[in-house]
Amino acid sequence: MDFSCNSATFRRGPLWWNDSTPPDNGTQTEVDDQRFVYYDGYWIRYYQPPAESLLARKNLIESLTRRTFHHTEHGINTPGHALEEARAAFENETDDRKKRVNAAMLAGALFNRATDIFRTVVELGANGVKISRNNELMQECGQCFKEALDLGKQVKHYSGQEGIDELWGEPFRAFTVPIEQFYESRFIKIAQAMCNIDCVADRMKQVLQPLPSFEDADRLIDYFATAAKYECETMRSDSVNNFLIWPEFVSASERLAEFPGHPYRDPQLPVWLHSNGTKLIYDGKSLIQWIALARVPMPVSTEMFIDECNEFKSATLRVKQPLKQQR
Repeated sequence: MDFSCNSATFRRGPLWWNDSTPPDNGTQTEVDDQRFVYYDGYWIRYYQPPAESLLARKNLIESLTRRTFHHTEHGINTPGHALEEARAAFENETDDRKKRVNAAMLAGALFNRATDIFRTVVELGANGVKISRNNELMQECGQCFKEALDLGKQVKHYSGQEGIDELWGEPFRAFTVPIEQFYESRFIKIAQAMCNIDCVADRMKQVLQPLPSFEDADRLIDYFATAAKYECETMRSDSVNNFLIWPEFVSASERLAEFPGHPYRDPQLPVWLHSNGTKLIYDGKSLIQWIALARVPMPVSTEMFIDECNEFKSATLRVKQPLKQQR
């Protein structure tokens, strides 16, 4: 596992494909006794979907629901039995800001109600009671998931920066499509997340590399971005890789966040602008971390960060230009 590569060399070369033409999406290969699948420019660690069954679907939905709440704002993991109260609070609220929060809390209650129902269906099935898709319980389960999905636009990431609709919609998708098809959609989202990570990392380097004060930052950025891509694709249940990748990811994040730069190496760069540069590194580190852990792209936050990069670059040009004119 190579952590020293960058966006141009990550899983590239003869081990991965033999000519200049990229593989078709869905192509699989085996490298170092591990299987990978190709989507949209990235080789992603492949995990075999579980066999189709109600129990497997229940376990998947429960896992996705927990993960969804883990990556969203606090206070919205409303228990399913409080659905009616959550709905009443949402409908009665008139303040726009509070109503958004109530909508998120209602969405949480709907998710948990749907998960509760599906768990009951599986338990009934284990006791020999067959429940068809047309059964009232299954209809209510699907309706709860759908309504929760519709309200998902009101739910923010725990950073507060944006909603992550794609993550919020995963439990509903796991309910409606075959498990194998759901896994395929996850691989596609991971590829999109990896692309997003590379976009953020590359823009950070473009802005910082010309500045002597931030020499060596590109090496730390590349290392962290690579660790983030490994983390993005690795399931928590993968004990073989998880105990290697998670420590690398955390330690690489810490090294990048603590990078002080070289404030006295560039006399043209004022202290306040150097501080802005270290803040830029920290913000980029945080964004990459959020994307890797959520395993979905975050376009709104990325756009905000790109704007921050552009503002920093403009500020450095404004500071340096008058000095050049004085010579």
